[in-house]
Amino acid sequence: MGYQQYFENALKASRTLCRLDQLIVNEVLIDLAAHIRLFAEDILFANDLDLKRMSAEDPKYDRLKLTRERLNDIAQEVLNVAELESPLAEVMEASKLPNGLQLSKIRVPLGVIGVIYEARPNVTIDVFSLCFKTGNAAVLKGGSDAEFSNQALIKIIHQVLLKHGVDIHVAVLLPSEREATAALLDATGFVDVLIPRGSQSLINYVRQHSNVPVIETGAGIVHTYFDLSGDREKGKEIIFNAKTRRVSVCNALDCLLIHTERLNDLYLLIEPLAAKSVHVFADPDAFNAVKGRYPDDLLHHSSPEDFGTEFLDYKMAVKTVEDLEEALSHIAIYSSKHSEAIIAEDENQLLTFLNVVDAAAVYANASTAFTDGGQFGLGAEIGISTQKLHARGPMGLKELTSYKWVVRGNGQIR
Repeated sequence: MGYQQYFENALKASRTLCRLDQLIVNEVLIDLAAHIRLFAEDILFANDLDLKRMSAEDPKYDRLKLTRERLNDIAQEVLNVAELESPLAEVMEASKLPNGLQLSKIRVPLGVIGVIYEARPNVTIDVFSLCFKTGNAAVLKGGSDAEFSNQALIKIIHQVLLKHGVDIHVAVLLPSEREATAALLDATGFVDVLIPRGSQSLINYVRQHSNVPVIETGAGIVHTYFDLSGDREKGKEIIFNAKTRRVSVCNALDCLLIHTERLNDLYLLIEPLAAKSVHVFADPDAFNAVKGRYPDDLLHHSSPEDFGTEFLDYKMAVKTVEDLEEALSHIAIYSSKHSEAIIAEDENQLLTFLNVVDAAAVYANASTAFTDGGQFGLGAEIGISTQKLHARGPMGLKELTSYKWVVRGNGQIR
């Protein structure tokens, strides 16, 4: 099948979705969750074929890996989406003009959504469930690293769609070769919007080469600033969670900024990280503050490249700053505008940070691990947008819609 045929099939199928009753939509999603659990062994077998082709030392390995627990979580997210109210047909605004015309601004699907992603097989299910719930067809372009996993998952999606009499082309998985990516980037007239999910290099490539409108979902270069007024016990728990809960995700902590007058507390803040063998890349002041207390084999002098790096690994940079203003300047230079946090008890410091930092999600005294569609009550997410047009932050159901104006009259002419 030529690439254009994939796109034509998806476009044609997308036009059938507006006729589907939400009861059918929810039945499909509930059935899909059941099938994920029912065919877990088949999915894990396929995933193991992918894992055998990747080094366990590769930062992408954890993103690629599926377990029975992770499959249960994926299935639960599908059920969460099914339980959410559909935003479609929501009347966003309504008015009546002096000439009697009645105007309504109505939520509608974007149409056909293309998603390019790397070694993240969970994206296959997340994207389908969110797109299907919002009346969008999904054109999926997964990476070759997850080829067998994605094929197993799309097979299950198609089985469920067929069972319920829905056109299977509302979910299209393109071949994993690079040529398919090029075709998708040029699929104007078929695909309404592209969403890249993966490394910064992938996102940059899509943005630079796509003829289809792009919503950027970002790499996360994430900072947490520990202020002069920061609570040490809160800080210790927040830093540990943000760095180690799952290092391969985009909301994981990459750089700790610490007020110079709190360097005596630095060891206590990072001590728990040693149990997870987190390598710390510290500037001179921070290095001297913890030398001899943090394990020597895990403590390193920082280099300029360590700041502004998304590690996706058990690694963290530490930068000493004189005050909040220097922390804000550092974040402004190195942030990817994903998630940024402050640990402080001074309300003025908190408000300044929350107002000044330019990011999709800003936190006061909480872990950045919460930047997630499920945690934000959106069900699953299609990605976390780091741009400002159309959507920003975790993209749930409403972010996958546009709107149209419906105008009702009774013979008015102009």
